[in-house]
Amino acid sequence: MEPEQLTYRDYARLARLSDDELASQCEFETFRATGPGGQGVNTTDSAVRMRHVPTGIVVTSREQRSQLQNRMQCLRKIRQQLEVRSRRPKVRKATKPSKAARQRRLDAKHQRSDIKANRRRPRFDD
Repeated sequence: MEPEQLTYRDYARLARLSDDELASQCEFETFRATGPGGQGVNTTDSAVRMRHVPTGIVVTSREQRSQLQNRMQCLRKIRQQLEVRSRRPKVRKATKPSKAARQRRLDAKHQRSDIKANRRRPRFDD
């Protein structure tokens, strides 16, 4: 299911939610972390993957040994993503190159053309 298109204002509103409210909107699953750690890693489901349902943001955390700490880390990551997405996009202004810029561009192209032309074998017309 694809989440509806959200604006930066929607993300800002979601970023202001408390941890409990934000956690209630998330689905999480636990799994075994990979990497160094030996038997402790191989036997406990301490890694957490969390999905924020309204936005579709998915984050994982396997930094800590504790599942609870990894859940809190996931919440922090989701909040960080919400804050990044809540920034107002910059307004783009249409611009066009100045006459001098166009002339510099053409001069550079002519200069490059001359350089390439000088690489060729000279022609001897009799």
